Amino acid sequence: MFRFALVFLILLFLGYLPTHKAHAASQYQSNDAFISQAFNGNSGEAKVLWLDDDLKQAVEAILAHRFNKMRVRYWLHNNETVWIMDEIGKESPITVGIHVKDQQIAQTKVLVYRESRGDEVRHDFFTDQFKAAKLTEQHQLDKHIDGITGATLSVRALTKLSRIALLLDAHINQ
Repeated sequence: MFRFALVFLILLFLGYLPTHKAHAASQYQSNDAFISQAFNGNSGEAKVLWLDDDLKQAVEAILAHRFNKMRVRYWLHNNETVWIMDEIGKESPITVGIHVKDQQIAQTKVLVYRESRGDEVRHDFFTDQFKAAKLTEQHQLDKHIDGITGATLSVRALTKLSRIALLLDAHINQ
């Protein structure tokens, strides 16, 4: 028994054994289901927006870090858009669907949550705050989004993605 305990402690010390429980991703809705719901049963038309230097810089300014993509995929139906994007909360990406109609957010939904804490951002009481939000000239939301204790970084991630969705929607609707 002593030998087993000694081996266990050595392996734990060397990092071969996990020290905490891994958190699996929680999928709350598929991309296709979100798109269909946003467009009332229609799948929309999948499109790609190629980012020029100015648009990429604007996205990076919102994110406050580099954006390593040259294009963003979105779906279009009757001048409405759906954007499905990822942003890191604390350590892992959060996949969010954002439906934009008439240059304002119609719906925000957490599709996949991979963080160990802060998943309260997936609930309607939080995401409903984004409804009818518009983008100001300074690329900020025109309404205040209340935070959630213990989920600050997840709240920031959803807020940034909402701002980016509105920015990109405005760009394609120029």
